[in-house]
Amino acid sequence: MRTLASIQVVNEIRPIVGADAIEAIRVLGWWVVVKKNEFQLGQPLVYCEIDSLLPERSEFEFLRKSCFKPEIMHLGEVYRPAGFRIKTIRLRGQVSQGLCLPLTVLPPGTPTDVGTDVTDVLGITKYEVPDFSEVGDGSSTFPGFLVKTDETRVQVLEQLLQELAGREFLMTEKLDGTSFTCFWHQDEFGVCSRNRQIDATNLEQPHARIANQLGLAEKLKWVKEKYGFSPAIQGELVGSGIQGNKYRMDRRQLFVFNLFNIDQAELVPHAFAMQLLQELELTSVPSLGTLVLNHSVDELLNLSVGKSTLNPNVEREGIVFRPETEEYCQRLQGRLSFKAINPQFLLKYDE
Repeated sequence: MRTLASIQVVNEIRPIVGADAIEAIRVLGWWVVVKKNEFQLGQPLVYCEIDSLLPERSEFEFLRKSCFKPEIMHLGEVYRPAGFRIKTIRLRGQVSQGLCLPLTVLPPGTPTDVGTDVTDVLGITKYEVPDFSEVGDGSSTFPGFLVKTDETRVQVLEQLLQELAGREFLMTEKLDGTSFTCFWHQDEFGVCSRNRQIDATNLEQPHARIANQLGLAEKLKWVKEKYGFSPAIQGELVGSGIQGNKYRMDRRQLFVFNLFNIDQAELVPHAFAMQLLQELELTSVPSLGTLVLNHSVDELLNLSVGKSTLNPNVEREGIVFRPETEEYCQRLQGRLSFKAINPQFLLKYDE
């Protein structure tokens, strides 16, 4: 579960040119615009990341004019509660990502050690763009033998970046579409959206339709027979009718970023994955080469700014960084991978 709100400290303060009433403070690797002199260097505070949805409570009412999102109902149930959504904004030329609140916003007795997760204490949930394709139509829970994909943002990894200095990482373009997973496991073919397994025979559903068009059931069964492991493919489905079709594609296309060995519960090494994708006549997410890591958070964010390889007129969403072969990272409590999201993309497209 992503930590959306936590106790952090102010580690840098800088003025904003031409602004008398506001300034920028740095929390972890994020820059946030606040009222001038509201926080002091080294002061502990509550930091809420972008994509936080704060509940309708009196202490958050000051956000109503700029951040309120109404409740969404679907099939007679609350799909997403009403609340105040925190997103990337620009104020007087300064990009601001997140919300800083004084510790007084916390209930009495709440621990205030740096790093303490206060997401649940404040009733904060993750803001999700509605995807009603995941609801109904015979869908079921996401299979437990698979791992959902969600790389950590680089802004919370300053110390890890220092530890990884000198390491080489593969870079791929992060695409903005809808998450896709399919698998062959125990003689069964399955198709999943981000959070649900769906009916693979329902060709009105875009995930099932692309799986059928690409013959993925037969291809994954072939992988099992030839290479002896139960495979899963994970990727991004982009194109017509998906997320506003930012890349202006005339059809839907699947771009693969993971080939997963279900039996070993690990990713297939990159070189072998590229070989398999070629054999299966599938397309990988765009490669952006390699990087020897010796960069600050701000430098990686600057690197993320650029145009998409799918359409040079469109801002890319960002860059994903991974080693050649999967490895466990203690600090991340999971697979070593992280992402730098292009702030220009967020400012333009983040609703």
